[in-house]
Amino acid sequence: MIADHVRLLDRIARIDGIQRSAERLVETLRQGHKILVCGNGGSAADAQHFAAELIGGFEKRRESLPVLALPADSAVLTALGNDDGFERVFARQVNGLGRPGDALVAISTSGDSRNVVRAVEAATERGMTSIGLLGKDGGRLGALVDIAVVVPHAATPRIQEAHLVILHFWAAVIERRLFPEAGDGP
Repeated sequence: MIADHVRLLDRIARIDGIQRSAERLVETLRQGHKILVCGNGGSAADAQHFAAELIGGFEKRRESLPVLALPADSAVLTALGNDDGFERVFARQVNGLGRPGDALVAISTSGDSRNVVRAVEAATERGMTSIGLLGKDGGRLGALVDIAVVVPHAATPRIQEAHLVILHFWAAVIERRLFPEAGDGP
């Protein structure tokens, strides 16, 4: 079982789009825009984790960055789910919070989460960049996002482990590019 983890982690460096998406996130923030992040279940937890790293500091003591984890507000999620249906819980937030030039990081291990698909569609309509952190074959989202980062594995737990490594990589690149002089911390 450990060998499967090691093989997948060894493949991460060869996954298309990881560096390009990191650079796009850096440019989004450098230009004064924000990042919205969404996902369901474990991917919702990953969205919150990524937002916390960028708001609070990953490896450096530095100023906070404008990042919102869309699954974090239970009142918003339950109100929107009740009133508009669960498929729209992220799209409605993208419509209210997203602006042209912002970025949406859409996390889905299957690539087919309907509410994440709707969020990407809303982001596209608003002139936002969309980055998919996906699994399996990328699913429907792989064709919808501007940059697809697909972990080619069938097992959800392995995909989630790889996603965390990629999210940490993105956080490190963002900090190093935007805060080269910041001290170690947080």
